[in-house]
Amino acid sequence: MNMKNNILLLLLFCLLFLTGCFRGSKFEDPPIHLNPNMDNQPKYRSLEESYFFEDGSTMRKPIEGTVAVGRYNEDVSFISGKNKDGSYVADNPIILTREILDRGQDRYNIYCAPCHSQVGNGKGIVTQYDYPVIPGNFHDNRIRNQPDGEMFNTITYGLRSMPAYGYQLKTEDVWAVVYYVRALQRSQNASFDDLPNIEKEKMKKE
Repeated sequence: MNMKNNILLLLLFCLLFLTGCFRGSKFEDPPIHLNPNMDNQPKYRSLEESYFFEDGSTMRKPIEGTVAVGRYNEDVSFISGKNKDGSYVADNPIILTREILDRGQDRYNIYCAPCHSQVGNGKGIVTQYDYPVIPGNFHDNRIRNQPDGEMFNTITYGLRSMPAYGYQLKTEDVWAVVYYVRALQRSQNASFDDLPNIEKEKMKKE
């Protein structure tokens, strides 16, 4: 029995030794993929140029007259930011509350700040790593003077190199982000008349 036990212990030691030798070792053979599930199929990336479609764009626009599942709303201006005549909605249609503004800040910091920065000046963290596109500066007069509906439409459907976030953000959340961007713009471009009376009095005394 002692001989058998010794042999078993020796085999166990050898197994543990070999396992330790292979741990962290590099192999040239690809790992075994037990359930590929079409993971390695040929495909385009979202912003990659396409040679299949005539316009060269990989992302396709929805077929006219169709609505994505779960996004139907009879109020077209609410979900598109445009009026029936094609013009942009002038003012944000949802009521501004502290909760809405906080929600807008939360969504902005997740989806917008990496490119546009937390203050909205277009100098987000991605610009530090040879990012090929210059993000928009929300404090430029061109963007400051945009109707709320135009900003909503850009966030929802994308514009030029900016991707669409309508599939990641709820409609209400996009309008909340618009409110927060307006707050950022106001914070960097406020005039004396925009200050509360108590702050005006403090500045006059100084």
